[in-house]
Amino acid sequence: MIQTTKTLDWDKYLKTAAQVVSEGIVMLKNEHQALPLKPHEEIALFGRIQFHYYKSGTGSGGMVNVSKVTNIVDGLQESGIKLNQELLDVYHKWDNENPFDLGDGWGKEPWSQKEMPLEDSLAARAAKRCQTAIAVIGRTAGEEQDNSLTEGSFLLSSDEKQMLTTVRRHFSKMIVLLNVGNIIDMNELLEIAPDAILYVWQGGMTGGTGTADVLTGKISPCGKLTDTIAKHVEDYPSAPYFGNPVRNFYSEDIYVGYRYFETFAPDKVLYPFGFGLSYTTFQIKTNDITELSDKWDFIITVTNTGSCSGKEVVQIYCEAPQGKLGKPVRVLCGYEKTNTLSPGESQTVTISVSKTQTASYDDSGISGHAHCFILEEGDYHFYVGTDVRHAVKTYTCTQNGTLVISSHQQALAPVEAFERIKPVLSTDGYEPQMEPVPLSEVDETKRRLENLPKEIPFTGDRGIRLCDVRKGTHTMEEFIAQMTDYDLACVIRGEGMNSPRVTAGTASAFGGVSQELEALGVPCGCCDDGPSGMRLDCGTKAFSLPNGTMMACTFNRTLLTELFALTGLEMIANKVDCLLGPGMNIHRHPLNGRNFEYFSEDPYLTGTIASAQLHGLHQSGVTGTIKHFCGNNQETNRHDTNGVISERALREIYLKGFEIAVKEGHADSVMTTYGPINGVWTAGSFDLTTQILRNDWGFTGFTMTDWWANINRRGQAVDKSDFAAMAITQNDVYMVCAIGAENDDNILASLENGTLQRSELQRNAANICRFLMNTQAMARLEGTETKIDIINRPADESDVDESSVKFYELDGNLTINLEDICTDKGTNHSFGLDIKTMGKYRMTLTASSTQSEVAQIPVTLFSLGTAYGTFTWNGTNGLPVSFEADIPLFSKYTNLRLFFAQGGLKMHSITFELISTEL
Repeated sequence: MIQTTKTLDWDKYLKTAAQVVSEGIVMLKNEHQALPLKPHEEIALFGRIQFHYYKSGTGSGGMVNVSKVTNIVDGLQESGIKLNQELLDVYHKWDNENPFDLGDGWGKEPWSQKEMPLEDSLAARAAKRCQTAIAVIGRTAGEEQDNSLTEGSFLLSSDEKQMLTTVRRHFSKMIVLLNVGNIIDMNELLEIAPDAILYVWQGGMTGGTGTADVLTGKISPCGKLTDTIAKHVEDYPSAPYFGNPVRNFYSEDIYVGYRYFETFAPDKVLYPFGFGLSYTTFQIKTNDITELSDKWDFIITVTNTGSCSGKEVVQIYCEAPQGKLGKPVRVLCGYEKTNTLSPGESQTVTISVSKTQTASYDDSGISGHAHCFILEEGDYHFYVGTDVRHAVKTYTCTQNGTLVISSHQQALAPVEAFERIKPVLSTDGYEPQMEPVPLSEVDETKRRLENLPKEIPFTGDRGIRLCDVRKGTHTMEEFIAQMTDYDLACVIRGEGMNSPRVTAGTASAFGGVSQELEALGVPCGCCDDGPSGMRLDCGTKAFSLPNGTMMACTFNRTLLTELFALTGLEMIANKVDCLLGPGMNIHRHPLNGRNFEYFSEDPYLTGTIASAQLHGLHQSGVTGTIKHFCGNNQETNRHDTNGVISERALREIYLKGFEIAVKEGHADSVMTTYGPINGVWTAGSFDLTTQILRNDWGFTGFTMTDWWANINRRGQAVDKSDFAAMAITQNDVYMVCAIGAENDDNILASLENGTLQRSELQRNAANICRFLMNTQAMARLEGTETKIDIINRPADESDVDESSVKFYELDGNLTINLEDICTDKGTNHSFGLDIKTMGKYRMTLTASSTQSEVAQIPVTLFSLGTAYGTFTWNGTNGLPVSFEADIPLFSKYTNLRLFFAQGGLKMHSITFELISTEL
């Protein structure tokens, strides 16, 4: 057995993540030399979020347990900035008296927090000592709820407006930091007229460090907007349809974000796509352009013409001829970020623009090339600059005749009639007119049958193990031939959450989920959330990464590859094989609650940023699962809302990023969505997971459903037990079942009645095993796994050792004795439940304290990483006092955790009583 050892330097991890934060911050405004802050200047800091920095959103994209989050106060003070002490003291006192509201369960977190009413006299006193004020506005984001056009959500709250206007009135210089997951309304903020505005996003556990580096001028801001900021929410073309709980027509078609605004409504834009200010200035000069058979190479020199060092992002946009299809007037087709350039320094970059990226998809046949990506005849204009609005026309190429880039079959097209917009030339540019959308003409049953694989004859166990396939001594077909029908039924079941087969607190085990599969040498792979770092529900601490939007705003693929190579090492240390990310859905509308996990309104940027992250994970020997495939663009009723989308919009917008991640990022794991696209839930969509993903793109990895996803067949109701409907589409693993070795699904019955072919299950099994045999899970089984030596990581006595988590069997009622657990301030106590009957349980938590009657000793209960209540004891004279709460327990293996924010409590017991089997 040969093992290798790699080193994860925690200091390097922190430094790299902080660099991502600094490069992802987007400065929208900087007047009157408000920034950078002057050395030795005392700063007045306002807003309670200065202490409660939002490191990420919530849900699977953000539930990372951390040892420390460097907030705005920490970051500034560690950078040597002096903060007004009276303000700090007042905010600390008010914050302690008005505890941070965690919400009361999954998807129920408040979008913002109560803000301290700012007294005019306090601001006036601070202004006598400080010329410059910084105000921090915060928003979370997350699964199961969308943003809303209300105060404290997309709009400023009344307390926030009062705070900001008071600060503006008293200070000569005012800076606003937006610690948010997604863009918010800018109109009220611009009316208040701060001197500087920065989107500092949600920067993970190093957010305060990276933010301070920008504010102090250590790093010049160089982030660029990945979304268009319009004047009003109703200006976005998807606004009439977004949020519909039943059916969501994508009538804006390919005209998403800047594609719409630059084509039809440039006057409705506040800040264009790609925009972002710097402390310095740059000159961009295009030196040469060379056309090759499949691409154009642009050679461009960037010179720092300002007075401080900085980086710039060169962006190239294409304006294709309108032709018969109609096109946006700008499409991002290439970009590159420079190195740090000193004043007067230049760098020459080469940006290759693929003709694939400038092609359009004909879903109607109007061009004479139905279901093809084509370059229509005419002039192709290229614009080079630093954002979509200010890029300058640099080159024109004439296409003589129509060039077919790639040919396809109709797939995933709508079955319901609707209309979409198309540009029509007017006196003032282009106006949108409506045209009917081509509908599907595909016989889906026939397509499936035409793609049936040949059955591998059953041989029984011949002693061939999966490692033999990896070594090349036997073929995958010979190995799969040994699997019984029962084995094939088991291997497509993921087990979780919190399966004891893999790392405690993770999302699922997959592969070797039965004794029989283990005997064949199939390892258990471990999947874990998510895009912002590892979510370990048992309480184990991990590294919290900046959110997806912030990472994309860096436009720095090299830096993101470096960061995710470090994340990959951390995954290996925690025996995690698949990180459930990156999230790749398009920012179709600014109110989508999950935009923070995703990158951009642009599919090319989305695909290339995802590829950079995947390259980093792959360098370390692990991988990511690109998700949610595809069209997960709102959280409202996300399990059931039908996305009605044209094939062209799917191919050019909502699938394009995934295609890039597969072809350029070598993605080998894909997760489908919860909801339906064009009438079929994606968990069982043959066109999606076989015709497009595998047949068109050449994907050879494995696919999985989202957790407890709905499944249906065309024209039939949802049936979560219809695993056969999933398997026949080559969606390989259902995530998740309580027990992989036994489950109430229809696989064996479908084999018996002939509606599912054994060859289809063999194909699923081969996809899964082909993936697993090259993972660390396989290496662990063979004793050849990579060992990770973590250095420079500070000790954390509150961390949870996942190997020490004890599971208790819960069969209706259970009392756990907690007399001997440690309840010191800042500690956690984690335990697991093996639940026999899922349902709603009444939890009773009993404790006592000998502290004074006015003591406040809060304890927060987390289930699967989500806070389900904070219970505060006062002194009890040593007598037991109980609190109750009703909590849903829906996963067979559930990790729970008690967090003790203060010491002085004696725990006695926790009791669970089943009150309802309905969740």
